[in-house]
Parts: sequence; structure tokens; C-alpha cells
Amino acid sequence: MIDEMLLKEAYKAMQNSYSPYSNFKVGAALLCKSGKVYTGCNIENASFSATICAERTAIFKAVSEGEKDGFICLAIVCSGDDYPYPCGVCRQVFVEFMKDANIIVGKKNGEYKKFTVKELMPNSFTEF
Repeated sequence: MIDEMLLKEAYKAMQNSYSPYSNFKVGAALLCKSGKVYTGCNIENASFSATICAERTAIFKAVSEGEKDGFICLAIVCSGDDYPYPCGVCRQVFVEFMKDANIIVGKKNGEYKKFTVKELMPNSFTEF
């Protein structure tokens, strides 16, 4: 039930995506132990290095609001047909802030997969 709720929130967040260069919308929803859900979308920039992924937007929103740990699960969805696997930068951010959390990647058709952070980032800069 929680997985589906997070996926729904991620799809809502995806609607706010600013992606005029790739036309690839991404949304994320992060559940914290406090019960609060932080959402994020991808925000592109003509200088691609200034672009931020949806999952980092959600995590950084939570951290900027004072929640630096206690992240339970992060759902990621996209406008494409495949699973929206996170990039390497996002995976390293997961290790920094949410080592014990789960990551859900969901397709438009409702299918989803769930991973631990360690499964997605087995050889990180920071040890588990």
C-alpha cells in the first residue's frame, strides 16, 4: 500500500517537471520516518551540468527542511516506457543520506521494482 501511495505522489510531482531539452519528465516521492513525504521533479538547464534529478530534488528538500536521516523509501517514475533507474550521482546521494532505505522504480503501466540502496550502489565512496 505504501509503495503504491509513493508511486502516485511521484507521478503527481512529475507533472511539475521542467524538461524542455530532453522532454523526459521524472518525478520522485520520499517517505520519512516522521510520516512526511517530500516530492521532487527533474529540472533541466541549457547547461546540462546545472540540471537536477527528481530524486535529488526530493532528498535535498527534505534535508533543507531539517530531515537528515530517517528516510524510509523513495519512489521514482518517468514519462518514458522503461524503469527510471537513478544516475550515479543520485545513487551516491542515496548512500550519503539513506543507506537503509528502499528505492522503487515504477513504469507507466503500473509495474515496479524495489531495491535496497546497497543493491543499486554496491561500490560507493562511502562504506555501508
